[in-house]
Amino acid sequence: MKWYQAAVSVAFFALPIAVEAQSTPNDKAEPAAETAPPPALTVSGSAAIASDYRFRGVSQSDKDMAVQGGITVSHASGPYAGAWASNLAGWGTFGGANMELDLIGGYKAQLADNAALDVGLTWYMYPGGADKTDFAEPYIKLTGTAGAATLTAGAAYAPEQQAIGKWYNTGADAATGVYTNPGDKDDNLYLWGDGALALAGMPFTAKAHVGHSWGQNGLGPNATAVSPTGEYWDWSLGVDATYKNLTFNVSYVDTDISTKEATYLRPSFSTGQDGTGNIAGGTLVVSLTAAF
Repeated sequence: MKWYQAAVSVAFFALPIAVEAQSTPNDKAEPAAETAPPPALTVSGSAAIASDYRFRGVSQSDKDMAVQGGITVSHASGPYAGAWASNLAGWGTFGGANMELDLIGGYKAQLADNAALDVGLTWYMYPGGADKTDFAEPYIKLTGTAGAATLTAGAAYAPEQQAIGKWYNTGADAATGVYTNPGDKDDNLYLWGDGALALAGMPFTAKAHVGHSWGQNGLGPNATAVSPTGEYWDWSLGVDATYKNLTFNVSYVDTDISTKEATYLRPSFSTGQDGTGNIAGGTLVVSLTAAF
């Protein structure tokens, strides 16, 4: 699951205050004060700084710092649209792009007071990168709450596209710059679950995540891949500390992609793309997010 942004929406309600007096037959009822309805459109967003940008457990910033931000416009009836961006480095540059820009649109339906269904699509863009970098990925999420606990189950499926095809069988093939399977298309499936538990009387929320990817077992046209080893697990455990509109997060992020297993993807799949350093290994990620 992507390290996704926090959002805050604030609504003000005017509550009428009435003082009751003893009534008489000649008293006339006073009209009730009207309550202002909540706005139909809300705008929310965030800006963040993180010690590493991990997408489904794999570093997209070469294990270096990332600056990120996003904005979302939502309508009370359910539809929403937004954008999110982050800097990139190393493996995550998709043929030279130093930025990822995600365009997001969807519909959120309230199934009950404690349950919501979210259906949408993310268009991953890499401005300035090589050709055939962008791809689309529809998703669906079901979220439920029970007391202080929130659980989310989600699925994201990217249909066959060249950007996530297996153009190189190995990292050595990519290093030569000669495509093994030019024009190849592949799809990608990602299933995940998230859990959050707010600690009573404290500004802390414990969080957990687990996800599993299925996709191409090799490298795409820009020597990158959404699921580089064909399939793998990613997970994280962390805690949020919130003060007003600021959230400080510390999380341990890891995958089951070992250095040995990823050897055939090198030098692309490595720190600095120099053939050493595991960009999918366990690490502590620290971030600070300001929501508005």
